[in-house]
Amino acid sequence: MSREEIFDKLNEVFRDVFDDDSITVKDETTAADVDGWDSHMHISLIDAVEEEFEIRFDMKTVVKMKNVGEMVDEIEKQI
Repeated sequence: MSREEIFDKLNEVFRDVFDDDSITVKDETTAADVDGWDSHMHISLIDAVEEEFEIRFDMKTVVKMKNVGEMVDEIEKQI
């Protein structure tokens, strides 16, 4: 799966989790860029990403991810 395909799927996940069809994430997107992305929604987002890509992040990985680009890097490692 290409990085572009991962972003396509991630955009769908973000739009679903945050109930906002206008969201388009990029490498540099952070929680500050998405309305409603707080610690509670972060858990829901991680769960949805894991389900979509059929992967699991360990807690250490979740804590160290600083933006969506780093999330995509981790997804690429696992698929």
